[in-house]
Amino acid sequence: MSQDVNNIKPSYPLFRNDEYKANLAAKAPFEERVDQARIDEVFQWTTTEEYKELNFQREALTVNPAKACQPLGAVLCSLGFEKTLPYVHGSQGCVAYFRTYFNRHFKEPIACVSDSMTEDAAVFGGQKNMYDGLENARALYKPDMIAVSTTCMAEVIGDDLNAFIGNSRKEGHIPEDYPVPFAHTPSFVGSHITGWDNMFEGIARYFTLNHMAGKAPGQNGKLNIVPGFETYLGNFRVVKRMLSEMGVDHTMLSDPEEVLDTPADGEYRMYAGGTTQDQIRDAPNAISTLMLQPWQMTKSTKFVENTWKHRVPKLNIPMGLEWTDEFLMSVAELTGKPIPASLTKERGRLVDPETWAGGAP
Repeated sequence: MSQDVNNIKPSYPLFRNDEYKANLAAKAPFEERVDQARIDEVFQWTTTEEYKELNFQREALTVNPAKACQPLGAVLCSLGFEKTLPYVHGSQGCVAYFRTYFNRHFKEPIACVSDSMTEDAAVFGGQKNMYDGLENARALYKPDMIAVSTTCMAEVIGDDLNAFIGNSRKEGHIPEDYPVPFAHTPSFVGSHITGWDNMFEGIARYFTLNHMAGKAPGQNGKLNIVPGFETYLGNFRVVKRMLSEMGVDHTMLSDPEEVLDTPADGEYRMYAGGTTQDQIRDAPNAISTLMLQPWQMTKSTKFVENTWKHRVPKLNIPMGLEWTDEFLMSVAELTGKPIPASLTKERGRLVDPETWAGGAP
């Protein structure tokens, strides 16, 4: 149908247009349409008090939930590690969506690749795509690590990332010692926060699961901070500043702050900042690990508790007075560091820094 560009009509105004009505009537013989009398009857019922009461009794309805698919979260988690290239085993269209989503939010170019699975890979599997993809991505973009996640296509056919990556090493497409952690992130299960959790658990598992000899909680005197799916970079800076004011040595596990906020000086930085491989290897030696969004991190929390043997406090993200106080008090309890007056005045709470050094104030 044609419309006047100076008078675009949405929804009902368009449906009342004579041209629209004529098109609708022309299609009617080819459609299994409901009788008009039944349509009018249902419409009238939806205006009654009975319908209103039934509608307001609904308890399990979420309108437009803030939910995206797993690989989106996996990409964000991967970006938080130094010189790491997120690699999605799936189609180009999926990765185009992830990059566009983050481009719009962060106003930054987003490094992320796919191995361009198409119809033949959907039938026969995507191992050949991974052979070429891993080799080409490493040669072109020279990352220190490639973090692999999956999309619907790969998961429906049942591609085995562990086997594919292992075969890629055997065939010489990537070196034997080259880091390629992975996570299965089917888009039809969970959400973006599930994908973040799966990828973090995959990276932690790759670097520490079989390398725990000689490691024990508390050896390095640090705290691990795991932010979860966090897209507001100011929150990273605030948490780091509060810990610095308390004199608490810490490691942010997955820290995309720099790579997603590079200077506007005309120089492109594909990789900037991030958690180093040495830091994730050393993470089990920390005093404890603080999960700042525990409701979204179930697999990684279990891994940290069972493998790293860390006691993970039940905390909320430090947002607002109450949750920020809980965070600061937990840090003080774990480290024995007092909460400085600068933070108690800033938060406007009744914590006495002279008596507070862990435990109840």
